[in-house]
Amino acid sequence: MSDLFQSAGLENDAPRPLADRLRPTKLDDVVGQDHLLAKGAPLRRMLDAGRLSSLILWGPPGVGKTTIARLLADGAKLEFEQISAIFSGVADLRKVFERAKARRAAGKGTLLFVDEIHRFNKAQQDGFLPHVEAGVITLVGATTENPSFELNAALLSRAQVFTLNRLDDDALEQLLKRAEAEKGRTLALTGEARATFRMMADGDGRFVLNLAEEIFAEPEGRKPVEPKELAELVQRRAPVYDKGQESHYNLASALQKSIRGSDVDAALYWAARMLAGGEDPKFILRRLVVIASEDIGNADPQALPLAIAAKDAYEFLGQPEGEIAIGQLVAYLGTAPKSNRSHVAFKQAKGAARDTGSLMPPPHAMNAPTKLMKNLGYSEGYVYDHDTDEGFAGLNYFPPDMDRKEFYHPSQYGFDKEIAKRLTYWNKKRQEKSKG
Repeated sequence: MSDLFQSAGLENDAPRPLADRLRPTKLDDVVGQDHLLAKGAPLRRMLDAGRLSSLILWGPPGVGKTTIARLLADGAKLEFEQISAIFSGVADLRKVFERAKARRAAGKGTLLFVDEIHRFNKAQQDGFLPHVEAGVITLVGATTENPSFELNAALLSRAQVFTLNRLDDDALEQLLKRAEAEKGRTLALTGEARATFRMMADGDGRFVLNLAEEIFAEPEGRKPVEPKELAELVQRRAPVYDKGQESHYNLASALQKSIRGSDVDAALYWAARMLAGGEDPKFILRRLVVIASEDIGNADPQALPLAIAAKDAYEFLGQPEGEIAIGQLVAYLGTAPKSNRSHVAFKQAKGAARDTGSLMPPPHAMNAPTKLMKNLGYSEGYVYDHDTDEGFAGLNYFPPDMDRKEFYHPSQYGFDKEIAKRLTYWNKKRQEKSKG
């Protein structure tokens, strides 16, 4: 039935969203993706050379993945077929492949665009391989998730991955001007509200046009909307953040690296972004406890107890007051002196433990609770440190068949400097005792 409407030209009279009416008809009209589409850029070179290969378009929502796929099909003179991994199954794929084979027999190629391709399971993804290899289809997959994690290695080896950018402020402004040209009037927004409006779109071109359509629905001639009024007309969009996928790990990484780099304001921002995106506060707190031990360490021994206290405070207070403790902890960790020396030392000690196998402790390091163990030499030579004049016997506690190792080298920052003095003192005393 839809084909009858198309052939009669009736679908052009049907209501269409602004984003669909403004869909680019040539590559030069696509905004924000010049790194792929400008003269000399990879996708443009492919088309100019007449050799379009299978590819994966990876990027956030509303940046032009579907549009680019359509324009590539036009440029390569391929029939465009589109399916969604959310709504399609094996039977749908089989029909697509049959149509593509029929076209190929007639001398016509097919570009198969698979939206949300990461939603297909491994077996379904493997189903594309023989048809790609035989040249029955040119596959263009679109995904908002990291292909390295979500797509089979076999499929990735047969398709080039191209990353699409989140639309920046200039690109979103271009879309708004096109919308105004299409409507024949400007958006009723003050300059400040217009900037806020673009921010609300969060880099999503389709969303900014949908928002514009809501503003255009307001009566003509109305007073320009101020930023405060804008929130009443358009519900603010939540930041793009999938706490189960790559965004979850990207923002957690940004939080830890900001704290490690003592950029406290950035750390506060990333923690707030995670909370605004719906992240479980307990996940953030677990990450902060790790940071307190891994990145602050003994440069500030209070960091770890404060992290545990913040975790307890959140569990005691709940939302929203518990978030105050998260903010306090992030600010403290971000400004604290940093040292990973204890973390590095323990990793080296674990490496040595793996390399040395099952070496026994020295006899003086082992207890002798039975007569047999005492006869075997357990505990022989042990000196109780508290019984010495200096409170230090200077015994070597490494295995007898292993040379002493120096794993721990405190930094010169924060309390680590004091620990370094202590370590120097004990090492000097141990050397004196060994010579004696």
